[in-house]
Amino acid sequence: MKLKHLKSIAMKIHILNQQTSIANQFLCELRDTSVQTDRLRFRTNLERLGELMAYEFSKTLLAKKCEVATPLGTSQAEVPVNDLVMVTVLRAGIPFYQGFLNIFDKAESGFIGAYREEGSAKDLMITLNYSALPNLDNKQLVLIDPMLATGKSLVKAFKQCLKYGHPKAVHIMSVISAPEGISYLEESIDHPGSIWTWAKDSHLNEMAYIVPGLGDAGDLSFGTKE
Repeated sequence: MKLKHLKSIAMKIHILNQQTSIANQFLCELRDTSVQTDRLRFRTNLERLGELMAYEFSKTLLAKKCEVATPLGTSQAEVPVNDLVMVTVLRAGIPFYQGFLNIFDKAESGFIGAYREEGSAKDLMITLNYSALPNLDNKQLVLIDPMLATGKSLVKAFKQCLKYGHPKAVHIMSVISAPEGISYLEESIDHPGSIWTWAKDSHLNEMAYIVPGLGDAGDLSFGTKE
């Protein structure tokens, strides 16, 4: 049975740095200009935050009973239903995405290539030039991108995903979000789901970068591009 699309459907928002945890240390290191020069540490911290967010997200999933034989008997537990498709936006999303795959190792995967035409937040253009996804019918789509700035690339990515089927829910995963981006997602994605972020920052500047943010996650992970 297909889910109805209703504008009254609201995406639940989870802002995880509102509670004290080791994740806040990793987030501080990502922002720190004196630590950002170490690309390996930057990528590792993105991966760690992906793992920790995946764990928090797993608590909200539907569960099924699992029974296993041990050397001394049987044991039962409730485990998440495996109906997830993890999709990342290249290239900045790769380390963060890897953290999710480390936890949801049985999930299916997908990739979307996107880049932004440099400009102001008002006239920013996003171009998609690649996609490889499995069938999404009745799956839970998890869109993973570390920086939720304007939200335009994620909305375009979601629309591209719909060419591969009708997911029953969509979950947006980011490290740092701007309020403008969160609002744009809420206005543009008419679908059951949720938005997850480690931090909701102040605003976008005139070049559509998050303030205070951390800079360009793709360049800090892999080096500058021409």
